[in-house]
Amino acid sequence: MAATKAEDKGPIQVIDRMMKLLDVLAAHPEPLGLKQIAQYTGLHPSTVHRILSAMGGGRLVDRMDPGSYRLGMRLLELGNVVRSRISVRELALPVMRELHAHTGETVNLSVRHDDEIVYVERTSSGRSAMRVVHVIGARAALHITAAGKLFLLEDGFARLREYAKRTGLAAHTKNTISSAPLLERELERIQRQGWATDNEEAEIGVRCVAAGVRDDAGHLIAALSLSTPADRMKPQWGPLIKETADRVARAIGHRAREPRIGAA
Repeated sequence: MAATKAEDKGPIQVIDRMMKLLDVLAAHPEPLGLKQIAQYTGLHPSTVHRILSAMGGGRLVDRMDPGSYRLGMRLLELGNVVRSRISVRELALPVMRELHAHTGETVNLSVRHDDEIVYVERTSSGRSAMRVVHVIGARAALHITAAGKLFLLEDGFARLREYAKRTGLAAHTKNTISSAPLLERELERIQRQGWATDNEEAEIGVRCVAAGVRDDAGHLIAALSLSTPADRMKPQWGPLIKETADRVARAIGHRAREPRIGAA
């Protein structure tokens, strides 16, 4: 019992032991029994059982019959997410730098997390006088950003109404679209033209245009956007951002298909 308590001290030790369990399971293609795992890791069986039970709740491991364990499908899901985002960042960055050099404006790469956009890459020379700062890791609500609207369109209008009810479509400026019917009309417009805009909806004085990046399976995995002070935005940058996002998509294996329908 004393040994077990010593093993369980502190959250860092628990994480360390969890990593040991994952390493052992990864090293063996066949499911392993509790005693085997304890032997390989040097941990007390009761400690192994408790940690594996918690990991099973998060689908990091699967419990097999009779009383054996293997790596869970959640790891595959997370691995696919990481793989797609890393490859997008690596392939998008040279194109983003090229777009920035051409326009002189800030170029962002963002992904969706729950009801928000998360900025994962950015190119800027510091020339911009915008007050808003899209630092890497910054977040913004979907309905106030050009990039976020692309993901709302991807969800379809039925799920848009769920999002509206869940978030209340909180207004950030006087231009924020905070009505579900108006937002539906905005998404219909985006669907027709192929790119999205933010007309000072996240911050007064800042406009943005964005287009989606799809993977080889046709899934919307990221958005490329151009942010500028409102008086510097140019109409031709809509088609330009769409063309640039399509270049990134082709680089990760996407092949154009029939237009997707947002209505549900």
